[in-house]
Amino acid sequence: MKILQIIPFFTPSRGGSVIVQYYISKELCKRGHEVTIITTDFEFDKEYAKTLEKIGVKVIPFHCIVNIKLFLISLGMGKWLKKEIRNFDVIHMHDFRSYQNVIVHHYAKKYNISYILQPHGSTPRVIEKKRLKWLFDVFFGYKILKDASKVIAVSKEEAEYDRQMGANNKKISVIYNGMDIEYFKNLPEYGAFKKKYGINKKIILYLGRIHKSKGIDFVIKSFSKLVEEANDVILVIAGSDDGYKAELEKLIEKLNLIGKVKFTGFLDEEDKISAYTDADLFVHTVQYMGGVGLTPLESILCDTPVIVTEECGEVIKEANAGYWVKYGDVNDLREKMKSILENPEEGEKMVKRGKKYITEYLTWSKNTEKILKNYLEVSGGT
Repeated sequence: MKILQIIPFFTPSRGGSVIVQYYISKELCKRGHEVTIITTDFEFDKEYAKTLEKIGVKVIPFHCIVNIKLFLISLGMGKWLKKEIRNFDVIHMHDFRSYQNVIVHHYAKKYNISYILQPHGSTPRVIEKKRLKWLFDVFFGYKILKDASKVIAVSKEEAEYDRQMGANNKKISVIYNGMDIEYFKNLPEYGAFKKKYGINKKIILYLGRIHKSKGIDFVIKSFSKLVEEANDVILVIAGSDDGYKAELEKLIEKLNLIGKVKFTGFLDEEDKISAYTDADLFVHTVQYMGGVGLTPLESILCDTPVIVTEECGEVIKEANAGYWVKYGDVNDLREKMKSILENPEEGEKMVKRGKKYITEYLTWSKNTEKILKNYLEVSGGT
């Protein structure tokens, strides 16, 4: 089968959707399918692409001529699609509100090629750019959802949003993201991260983009309550700044937390795994429903317990693999952070349950089999 994958950008620093596409493409190629990824050259990670190209995946970046709040216009992609799109059996579009999806939708409809849409939790119009998102949906988004042969939701919550946006309920498949379990079997020596960053306290870790939607301010407020009675803990915020760090620094100063919160910036894979390994607790506190984060699962595979918000804790709840809190409940988060730090054996039980669930249900192999089934259905293979 010839498969075309589309994503606006191609760098792991942009998070989940890129990583998911990377592993899906890798697994599909292993199974003998021909996979082509088209993207833009915005923050294009050549080395990341090369690891796929070595096994036979084609990665084609088109020049981004205009960047309008991450709406990346790449005119060359349209010319290529007009010529090449009919050579593919199925198209897999990642993310939702992108110029790339608009162009692909146009040519897929024109040449009657089936496409699958995987929004990766981006369907809800929340947090920011609400008016721009509404305008996109009016002109393009509703049509893209309606015309999709299949819509892959990464959670039941996201599936409900997709239904509300007009996706046909019979076309929606809920497929949780997979995990590369083998990658986490040989963890780095404990203490490497602490040594590198000069830390000699217990670590509460946040890892991800520093963005308003991630609820990092909620973590900081809860942490400020925790350190009133615990001086042996530090909050580490790891990840690239997505325009929100300055506001968080003001909050840290206001709450007298200078010296008690450490920003590391973006971590490469080695440092990321070391951070998980050395952390005593991982927090993932997004403030809207719709997705299931990869980072809590990565943390569990590094033997570190997790706390998530109800808004993103669907898998953690199903596996009974951590604590969950309501977004904004500062006292509840403080109490649960305190509980895990003071009762590590409880965290160990959570991690054990989480690892079992991930191994049974969330490998990339099993994830890709489910996605491949959708490909075959829409392309007439079965």
